[in-house]
Amino acid sequence: MKPAGVEVPILWRGRRVLAFVPTKLVERDLMLDPDTVARAARAQASVEHGAERMPDDYAALARLLLRAEGVASSFIEGVTAPVVDIVLAEHDAHAGPSAAAWVAANLAAVTEAIDEAHAGPLTVESLCRWHWTLMTGSPTRARHVGAVRDEQGWIGGTSPLDAHLVTPPPDEVPGLLDDLVAYANRDDVDPVSQASIAHAQFEIIHPFADGNGRVGRVLVAWLLVRRLSLVIPPPVSTRIAADVSGYGSGLVLFRMGDHNTWVRWFADAVSGAGRAQQDLVVAVERLQRAWRDRLAAPRHGSRRLRSNAAAWRAVDLLPRHLVLTGPMVAAELGIALKSANAALRDLADAGVLVEHGTTQPKPRGRPSRLYASAELLGLTGSNPLRA
Repeated sequence: MKPAGVEVPILWRGRRVLAFVPTKLVERDLMLDPDTVARAARAQASVEHGAERMPDDYAALARLLLRAEGVASSFIEGVTAPVVDIVLAEHDAHAGPSAAAWVAANLAAVTEAIDEAHAGPLTVESLCRWHWTLMTGSPTRARHVGAVRDEQGWIGGTSPLDAHLVTPPPDEVPGLLDDLVAYANRDDVDPVSQASIAHAQFEIIHPFADGNGRVGRVLVAWLLVRRLSLVIPPPVSTRIAADVSGYGSGLVLFRMGDHNTWVRWFADAVSGAGRAQQDLVVAVERLQRAWRDRLAAPRHGSRRLRSNAAAWRAVDLLPRHLVLTGPMVAAELGIALKSANAALRDLADAGVLVEHGTTQPKPRGRPSRLYASAELLGLTGSNPLRA
């Protein structure tokens, strides 16, 4: 198996090191074998079927799917936070740097890419814009945020001297990115293999000082949404997170010239993501029925909740809002704050919501009582109450 690239000598602090420069995609033979073609086709069918199952009022489920994608993509890079904190960070433009804010930024970058998917072709500026959204507020130095790296990069280890992979020298990056963008804008390649190959090449180029894995997975979302005319991408990162070692091994094989094995692995991940999207639609519908059954049931020997009680109206705010507060419910339903708080307590008593304590000391402007459905957020594979 011949590597799909060449090693070039570089100097690193007075030491000689070999950096890997991948073959440009336009120059690489990317023919797929029959098994790989079949897997990619099955993956595409799974995603299209999942899209067809989305209800007309898909916005709430879309947020759940995007949040699953953002949480999983960040998890792959070792960035984790309680889901409730992530949801709050999404709506707090003044939140300071935190793991929750960085995960929320991942969701914002994916959302931005989806909005752009049907607006025009991919550009290097698109990638830089997503990187800026993703990395603003992160520990990355400001001059590296939203900008292609001008320094030597590497993957794994503490320096190029002990790295798993020494990425292309900075002067090679612009040409490689132009080639990648041209490939991503093609429409004569099947969407699943195109997304897998573009992602793998992006990871080898590693064009940014940090955040490459997450931007590379945003690129996957952009490609699938654009090529398959989707309103929401399947949560591919959730499948990658379930097999990080397989993901890493597949990327190595792609670099070593075995693109078919990588595309098959990726296609299976996309198939799983498509099935997960279908399962989520069914699970949310089942959960909404269960919530209403709980509200209708006698409560500890007392009378059933009145049919005109605010709790019945408040439960309809789920899953559109994943975290509820008294002021939010009062504003949404046009009722007094006292009635809104009583509705939330009724939902908690019925087992629909769980009161979630805020971080101490309580951040300025954050309500003292937050309520979330552990069951709803749990559908994305995360425990919202985990500290």
